[in-house]
Amino acid sequence: MATITATMVKDLREKTGAGMMDCKAALNEAQGDMETAVDWLRARGLAKAAKKAGRVAAEGLIGLAADAKQAALVEVNSETDFVARNQKFQEMVSAIAAAALKTKGDVDKLASAKYGSGKATVADTIKEMVGAIGENMTLRRAAHLSAAKGVVASYMHNTIAPGLGKIGVIVALESAGNAEQLKSFGRQIAMHIAAANPQAVAVDSLDKAVIERERAVLTEQAKESGKPAPVIEKMVEGRLRKFYEEVVLLAQAFVHDPETTVAKAVADAEKVAGAPIKITGFYRYALGEGIDRPDSDFAAEVAAAASQP
Repeated sequence: MATITATMVKDLREKTGAGMMDCKAALNEAQGDMETAVDWLRARGLAKAAKKAGRVAAEGLIGLAADAKQAALVEVNSETDFVARNQKFQEMVSAIAAAALKTKGDVDKLASAKYGSGKATVADTIKEMVGAIGENMTLRRAAHLSAAKGVVASYMHNTIAPGLGKIGVIVALESAGNAEQLKSFGRQIAMHIAAANPQAVAVDSLDKAVIERERAVLTEQAKESGKPAPVIEKMVEGRLRKFYEEVVLLAQAFVHDPETTVAKAVADAEKVAGAPIKITGFYRYALGEGIDRPDSDFAAEVAAAASQP
């Protein structure tokens, strides 16, 4: 059996862009022959996947999986929206979401978790899909919520298949109330979160840095009025309350009844469910949010391609 050196692995990695362990496996299979190892990687789509890894993947799908007491969200990105309509890609995202129920929102553990009932990992499966479909894909993030006493409700917006869409929400409600009533109200809250995009459940759970940054901006704005410091302080506090109404879930106007707040809607739901209700947490994933997408001039790209020999 040929001796595989670190230099050989390094050379193959630089030549193909494939992962270190994949390169080592390829060289072992090829008995140390570099060209055969390259072909081995190409045949499995590994070199092809590596070459595409630098491309921006901001499309794809949000995946949702849930059972009676827990739910998970994942975001799996691709380069184009066409891939989101590929059945194999959809099946993969659904399976990854199901696996996320076991890894409790840890994206690193999810990547190394077994995919379905096979031996391949989630990361390996994504890499194989890159080779099969021909686009860069990434497992970007994962979230998990559970409720030992209560429900975890969910909502998927722009659904293209069960549990798959463009905006996914999961929200945990802690309560000893009627399970069916909690489930129904929880879905309403999840829909509200999808539409209103709050940053926190309550004011005391809002990031303190966010509050101080907003306070500083509002203070500078209020100073322009030239009014005394005590008046400025009251102006800032009043404007902060308006800010909370925009970003804090319980302070927001309820999308199902804009005349009331979410906090009031919770109080009304408690009467129907027969027990106090506490919203303990939520996650809202919107596809591609926060990803820098390169500006492109399609006409210029076509012209450039046409000018090439």
